[in-house]
Amino acid sequence: MRREEREIMDRKQIDWVISKTPVFRLGLCKDGQPYIVPLSFGYDGRSIYFHTARKGLKLDYLEANPRVCFEMEHEVNPIRNQKSPCNWSQSFYSVIGFGVVREITDERLKVQALNQVVEHYAEDEPDSLKAWVFEEKLLNGTRVWEISIQEISGKQTEDKKTEDKKTSSPA
Repeated sequence: MRREEREIMDRKQIDWVISKTPVFRLGLCKDGQPYIVPLSFGYDGRSIYFHTARKGLKLDYLEANPRVCFEMEHEVNPIRNQKSPCNWSQSFYSVIGFGVVREITDERLKVQALNQVVEHYAEDEPDSLKAWVFEEKLLNGTRVWEISIQEISGKQTEDKKTEDKKTSSPA
């Protein structure tokens, strides 16, 4: 990492950033042509899960090359410099990683993965709603994917380090 002073070294803090992120961006490549797509996701600390339709451009890319890159960020805010717009910056937490994607076809594992996705967005729901039941028609019309994370790193701006010391977010 070029800006080592911004690196998040603690895996628990990287996991915290992921838990607060509403969207992740999946980077794909096919025949030398890159493609990036924002997606909803679930995360269990080892893998990232997402779903797709039965057909589409991202599927062409996924089937051509299982190696992927992903990115997510939290609390991104501009830092303006009233004297020089060339000195504007951003305040943020971010996570970038690399992995290999595979389709989950076993119905039981598909349901587990989809529950990870729902759980990511239902953190304020009562525990009784966290094990969702998915209709067979929905399961048959949905493809579910797992990214086995091979590398992951986090980054934060200096103001976030100061903020971490003042708040309950992990430092």
